[in-house]
Amino acid sequence: MSMKLYAHPFSSYCQKALIALYENDTAFEFRMLAPGDELAAAEHEALWPLKRMPVLVDDGRTVVEASIIIEHLGLRHPGPVRLIPEDPRAALDVRMMDRFFDNYVMTPMQKLVSDSIRAAEHRDRRGVAEAREMLDTSYRWLDDAMTGGEWAAGDTFSLADCAAAPALFYADWAHPIGKAFSNVHAYRRRLLARPSFARAVDEARPYRPLFPLGAPDRD
Repeated sequence: MSMKLYAHPFSSYCQKALIALYENDTAFEFRMLAPGDELAAAEHEALWPLKRMPVLVDDGRTVVEASIIIEHLGLRHPGPVRLIPEDPRAALDVRMMDRFFDNYVMTPMQKLVSDSIRAAEHRDRRGVAEAREMLDTSYRWLDDAMTGGEWAAGDTFSLADCAAAPALFYADWAHPIGKAFSNVHAYRRRLLARPSFARAVDEARPYRPLFPLGAPDRD
């Protein structure tokens, strides 16, 4: 039974899972979740009633959450690119950075995006200000952490970089990374040059008008 991924190419968390699949050229069927496709939507809801993306179905098993999907792929469909180190201590470093990008970059970025589509009277000014402050703090911390490093957690591309790529990609659109954070800018460029992420970015290009804050004319 072939794998199916229920996802949308413009979703940051879907891109995170796609990067892992593309890194090892893992075969799967893409089930597009888009308005108007009631069949795919019904399948998705039956698999995961919370209706969050992405969802992977592998040999009858439903796997949810992008990080867990990537862990699952490493166990069930290992390839030449090992995204979770075999060494337990190195694996902890990777998982910590994965949580950093999800919780302290992706989450505040999504706060800015979701608030922008609310009616004016329901806007959360304080929450938006706190999200921007968190992003600035995260950029500053990451700039120090990336000094002399190529990838987020060591010398090899990993789960942490799968998380970082879409997080920094969209975060810089929503709340630009300060010019002083040269290490973060250089890291973001390396991520964009990675073939697996470059493919995900290209596949999402037709959907850029969906970005509520306005997609910049770059990247």
